[in-house]
Amino acid sequence: MSVVRGWCPTAHRPMEAGDGLIVRVRPRLARVTRAQVLGLCAAAASYGNGHIDVTNRANFQIRGVRESQWPALIERLCALELVDPDPALEARHAVLVAPDWRAGDDTHRIASELALRLAEFPELPGKFGFAIDTGAVPVLQDDPADIRIERDAAGGVILRADGRAHGVSIPVDDAVSALLALAEWFVASGGRAAGRIARHAAALPAWADQDALPAPAGPPLGDTGSTLGPVHGVAFGRIEADALAALLTPSATGLRVTPWRRLIVEGGAPSPRSEPPGLDVDACVGAPSCPQATVETRTLACRLAPHVEGRLHVSGCAKGCARARPADVVLTGRDSLFDVAFDARADAVPELVGLDAAHILAHFGAS
Repeated sequence: MSVVRGWCPTAHRPMEAGDGLIVRVRPRLARVTRAQVLGLCAAAASYGNGHIDVTNRANFQIRGVRESQWPALIERLCALELVDPDPALEARHAVLVAPDWRAGDDTHRIASELALRLAEFPELPGKFGFAIDTGAVPVLQDDPADIRIERDAAGGVILRADGRAHGVSIPVDDAVSALLALAEWFVASGGRAAGRIARHAAALPAWADQDALPAPAGPPLGDTGSTLGPVHGVAFGRIEADALAALLTPSATGLRVTPWRRLIVEGGAPSPRSEPPGLDVDACVGAPSCPQATVETRTLACRLAPHVEGRLHVSGCAKGCARARPADVVLTGRDSLFDVAFDARADAVPELVGLDAAHILAHFGAS
């Protein structure tokens, strides 16, 4: 087994954290069946510490896995069809799917074909991913992906490279082939060195660099509820295995996983909206659970959030795992203290440096 430090974990390449190995599970089509949810929860309790993360890539992470138990966990996850037994194929399942799809609609058709054709794709950087976002309006534009298939204002489908305002109109039946062609161009033009398509300086191929604009983004589904079932928020993306299993009421057929720290209980009985404190604040697990972090993050984030105007991101280090995009206020841990930046990412040059938690709270009027 190769344990990778400081990298996005996968099932076959877990990352070592302060509480044990982190093993990532990538639900296919943003959905897990009832049996898969219960199996995942049982595995997290048996082979890990019972903590499960819901990530901003709509993945689950099983935490606290003992190295000696990792092979048995992988065997169990493969049996549940939550992980591909082939590590190379599993690494290609970085596919973000708009969770409101219905069987037979464009998102379902494209994502299903992509899942069947992943073996055709070249080897891509670890964080490189795709978004299939062809509902009535795009909902994944602020979520991490390198190549997007999304709806345009006229109701058609476009292919767009992340970081580019325009894309190219494509027939639905050609969507996966177009994804494949752009991924092959990325590799052939030296994109691996850049890591992400938005950072790749090469000009797009002419066929992909057209004037099609995506439709204006709609709100995340959790903000408006879902016709699929009740929506449950997961503060900071952390839920215990028994609490996750308890979301499955008798009528529930499974869960839809979103990148917004919200879970949709498919077919679940109606219930009041579950919006715990901290749901709309970004904060990684911090110290001591992450060896990269030198500061505690989430207690401070909860205390500070009511006093910050806009989006708050508290990061244990400059990697910024909890939020890739800029936040209105970002605190970044460094040598047991915090640096502060505004309208920035966690790795930005700070405007305030070397503040402890008490000084942070005082600065924002929260002490």
